[in-house]
Amino acid sequence: MDGIVLDKSSPLPLYFQLKELLREKIAAGEWTPGDMVPSERELSEQYHISRMTARQALRELAIEGLLRREPGRGTFVAEPKIEHGLTRLTGFTEDMKARGLKPGAKVVRLALIKSSLRAAQALQISPDKNIVLVERLRLAGGRPIALETSYLYFNGVEDLLNEDLENQSLYQLLSEKYHITPARALQKIGADLCSRREQDLLQIPEGAPVLRNKRITYEQWGRPFEYTESAYRGDRYVFQVELNAMDQ
Repeated sequence: MDGIVLDKSSPLPLYFQLKELLREKIAAGEWTPGDMVPSERELSEQYHISRMTARQALRELAIEGLLRREPGRGTFVAEPKIEHGLTRLTGFTEDMKARGLKPGAKVVRLALIKSSLRAAQALQISPDKNIVLVERLRLAGGRPIALETSYLYFNGVEDLLNEDLENQSLYQLLSEKYHITPARALQKIGADLCSRREQDLLQIPEGAPVLRNKRITYEQWGRPFEYTESAYRGDRYVFQVELNAMDQ
């Protein structure tokens, strides 16, 4: 019990007052990521409010990404979201290191395949070409963040089948060993619900939101060498871009 009583005479709704109170506890470090927060019943008894009011406060904090609700277990303080800027081309490994997080990867699939029509169009090749498919579960601090599927094509691409793609940066490997330097990329991002497979691999609840990222990356001579489709956990990842006003 913290002895705080919500002001029922305030023009601010009780659920909003409770939501801001709980937000302050998280911001002050009183509740840290992974901590279980009081249940609706406990909050209603502690602050002398209805369970519906408590439920709305918890729901809105979950929508904002500050809390995560696990059916059958309870409500927990969420891990802070990772912000990824869209003004500079970087790989996942470099991006995580820049944020002080230990990057990691687990190779789910690595194979030489015939290009699909979608990948062939992105890579500007004929569909009968052999390309390398690399599907990796991307980790930050040992926890899954994204499921990334890359389709790669360049001279000697089949040699990637013999590379260790779990313990090194793909872009650094391509630059140092294959003399391919990522120079620019075209990227599309949209929101979606996770598939059952993504749910299992990313360790997220059924129907949880994901950010779908499709990217075509070009090397220093202007040719596309990689087409990637990724699903990022919506509760852990935020894409950020800085916008400048046009001259009037």
